[in-house]
Parts: sequence; C-alpha cells; structure tokens
Amino acid sequence: MKKILICVLFTGCTAAIPDQPTARIEFNAPETYPEGIAYDSISDVYFVSSARLGNIGKVTTAGIYSTVITDPTFKSSYGVKIHPDGKRVFACVGDANYSKFSTPETKKKMARLVGIDMATGKKTDDINLAHLVPGNHFPNDLTFDGQQNAYITDSFANVIYKVTPGGKASVFTDSSMFKTEGVGLNGIVYHPSGYLLTISGATGTIYKIDLNTPKNVTKVMTDQFFMNGDGLLLTSNNKLVVVQNGGSDKIYELTSMDNWSSAKLSASTLGADRFTYPSTATKAKDKVWIMNAKFSELTDSTNVPSKKFAIQHARLMPLPK
Repeated sequence: MKKILICVLFTGCTAAIPDQPTARIEFNAPETYPEGIAYDSISDVYFVSSARLGNIGKVTTAGIYSTVITDPTFKSSYGVKIHPDGKRVFACVGDANYSKFSTPETKKKMARLVGIDMATGKKTDDINLAHLVPGNHFPNDLTFDGQQNAYITDSFANVIYKVTPGGKASVFTDSSMFKTEGVGLNGIVYHPSGYLLTISGATGTIYKIDLNTPKNVTKVMTDQFFMNGDGLLLTSNNKLVVVQNGGSDKIYELTSMDNWSSAKLSASTLGADRFTYPSTATKAKDKVWIMNAKFSELTDSTNVPSKKFAIQHARLMPLPK
C-alpha cells in the first residue's frame, strides 16, 4: 500500500497516512441498495436491509449474501438492529423514496417495525406506527434501551416512537425542536446513562432526550453541524460515530467529556477511503464497519442498478487536539 508522509516543522514526521481505501467486504446482491447494517457476533454475519426491494438479507465475512426474508408488503427497509434477546433482528419498514414496489397506498404512508427470527427467517413482530401521527412517514432507524423498549425515528413526521417489549406503540417525543423540511430525524442510539442521542440530517444537529422525561430535549453542542448526518454508533460511553453522506461521504468520531451536553470532533476518515454514500455503522469485534448504500445512483433514472455492494471498514484517524 502506498503511503504519504507528512512532515511537521521542528517536530519531525507524523505517522504515515494511507492513500488507499480501507478493507471492504464486497457482496453480490443485485438491486438491493442496502441501507441498514447490524453485526451479529454469534453467527458472525452482517444483517442488511434493502431500500429498493424491501427484503432483509445477511452477509458473511467472506462476502456471501443470502436473503433472510422476502415479503411483498415490505416496500423498503432501512435501519436494522439485533434485538437484545440475540434471537431476532428488527427493521424499519416503509415506503419513503426508493422502493421498486411503491404504490399510491403506501408511498410516504407506511411505517412499521418488523421483527424477524434470525434462525428461521420467519416474521415474529409487525407493529404499525403510521396511525400514531398524521402526515407523511419515513421510519428510518431504531435502537433498544436496557429494558428492551424500541425507539424509532420517523424522518418525515420528525417524531420518535416507542414500542414496548409487548408490542405497544406510542409517540415517545414530538419536540418542536425536531421540526424541519426534508429528511429530518435519522440515526438514533441508546446511552446506558438513561437517554437517547439522535441526529437530524436536515439541520445537522445532534439531540439528547432523557428517557424519564421525554420532553426534556437538548441540543448537543458540537464544533460543527453534520448536514446529511445518517447513522449513529455509540462505541463507548463517551464516543459517538457519525455517518455523513450527501456528498461529504465521511465518517466522524465525536468525544464528550460532560455526559453529552457537548462534544468535540476527535477523529475522521480520509477522502482516500472513498465511501460511496455511506449510511449506517456497526461494530464487529474491535472495528467499525460502514454500509455503502450507493443511493446517489437511485436519483438518476438512467443508471443501471448495481449488482455489487460493499461493507467498508471505517479507519478513524485522530485529529489534532
């Protein structure tokens, strides 16, 4: 691998900075356009969604893709997460934008949280969320808290739903701070100290929501806004990975020393890594891996749909303090 050496006056040379992309797990899954990703350490596979076809699949570390479930009512699937019980994978299912099977009855109207048995591929849960608030819907990402409650972002309604372990759905919070045009609330994570962190792609703002008092929503003060911010991944109590697409196509790490009242940019990927519309992140063993969704292809109707996609290692380079 070629490397570029950057020398700093009076202090010698810094570590070599690679100028080649990072490792990729390439897989053949024609026309799927996977958006969500979740690594299962037990089976050592990555579960992935499909914005184009709606199905849920899995990818081995050797790059072998297979479909877990295909359901004609799944127009698009986005965020996926492994349930705390380790037996099910949950997915956000809707019809926001890129579905090949979109209908007037479902377009921007569908919002479902679907659970699938990872061993059998059978649907175990199917919770309707669209009736909870009026207007357009885009169920985008989800997370689970310590009591196995699920929290789901709706990027068009700009609310966060809550689904209990028993399947009861409600609006968890609909703060006026979330309201915006376009794709708003997106990635979401649970912090073990008792709150959620979520990002708005339209404003680039990260929000903190107290689980006990959902109306208590505050902005996390950051060095910059993360416009087109997508997936979030909490890698430790004080480190958060932010996936940014829409042209930037970079991955950032934020560090907080005050319980996420504020955060500083501490690391980022390089332009040389060449992510292709990165969407979401997952942690496999000690590394962060990113789903390259390639959505920029879907905005051009003349493009021939891709057959191959890639899960890519995020090499986070520390930034000067």
